[in-house]
Amino acid sequence: MQNIGLEQQRGHVLLIAGDAAVRRRSVQVAPSANLAAMGVVPVPALLGSEVPCDTTYLDGARDPNLVLMRLRVAAAAPGPLLVYLSGRLVVDRRGKGLHLALAGTTAGSVRYTALPWEWLGTELRGRPAGLTTVLLDLAADKAAWPLLQEYGSLPASPSAEVYGVVSPPGFAGSGNTVSNYTRHWIEQLRSSPARPSNLHLHALAAGAASLPPGALVLPTARELYGQAPPPQRREPAPAAAAPAAPPAPAAAPVPHDPRPHLHELASSGRHEEAADLAEAWEQYVLQTHGQASPEAVDWLEIRADLARMAGDFGLATRLWTRVSRIRLAQQPPDAPDVRAAATGALYCWTQLKEPTAAIEAGPDLIRLLRTLPSLEPRHLQLAQQRLELLHDATAAH
Repeated sequence: MQNIGLEQQRGHVLLIAGDAAVRRRSVQVAPSANLAAMGVVPVPALLGSEVPCDTTYLDGARDPNLVLMRLRVAAAAPGPLLVYLSGRLVVDRRGKGLHLALAGTTAGSVRYTALPWEWLGTELRGRPAGLTTVLLDLAADKAAWPLLQEYGSLPASPSAEVYGVVSPPGFAGSGNTVSNYTRHWIEQLRSSPARPSNLHLHALAAGAASLPPGALVLPTARELYGQAPPPQRREPAPAAAAPAAPPAPAAAPVPHDPRPHLHELASSGRHEEAADLAEAWEQYVLQTHGQASPEAVDWLEIRADLARMAGDFGLATRLWTRVSRIRLAQQPPDAPDVRAAATGALYCWTQLKEPTAAIEAGPDLIRLLRTLPSLEPRHLQLAQQRLELLHDATAAH
């Protein structure tokens, strides 16, 4: 009976290699190499499930209707589905829609030889939520990149989780070898004792891949916040009636520390990429350890420091203030970590040159400083004086 149940959940892995992205005879993305690398990974690891599974490889396809048929069959699977696409994004000159270039696609034949991106969403739209993953390793050509930036994302379907990267035109690729993002995704699958979640895999792979400047990382930070489930609120049980809680399962160890790479990104001016990856890691930590865990607070601090490095002192002030308040709820007011976070918030607030933003963030910061009697008294005095001067200057105008 158990085997019958598994058979009813039968899954599907669909691997699609579109046309290679080439610039000045240099290969930027080699879809065939990516597909070959994905093809040797055990299917249960790819799918994240032990259910029976069908696997379809499409490499060198020239007919978008053939790809559509394979996509339709895969989408009909009752169980989990992984769709992997690698290649180049192009634009239909007449309709201005995004397409995945197939073998033989030229600028003038997009409408007839490339796969319309909207077909992917149409076929996946009817699938139940939580069973579909779309993994992308793409490059956009010069015509597609502005449209992609206008969209700000590359959704596949509301019911699908979409992970991946889209590189901009003009970057130096890795030749006819496996792309960095796909390679690191596979390496994380192989090296992790327990299979990480797709979000964790994505964060690790994107963080280690040395992506080209400006690459679109999916999901975006905005989509991550909308996608991740909020941490569960833990209600205290009466002491006498509380049953013994079972031990929490051990979290899978993190193979690599992404913080040096994040710092390297920020130091080289790639602040948006650093912020996106830090938020991806923070969401993973929130899901794994909880909102008030030491790990989650550590990642708040990392995000605060990245915001400072990017010159976003408003965000940095809010994050450092939040860190200090969380630590204050867990540690005494004179704890070094509490004071350090408050000092960081105060410094960033003093760097806020826009009066409205400073006035908005000031009261919460001052309320925090008042709760820290061990802090240098002049810090509170200077903050109060600055806020008063800002109010006076604003009223005068």
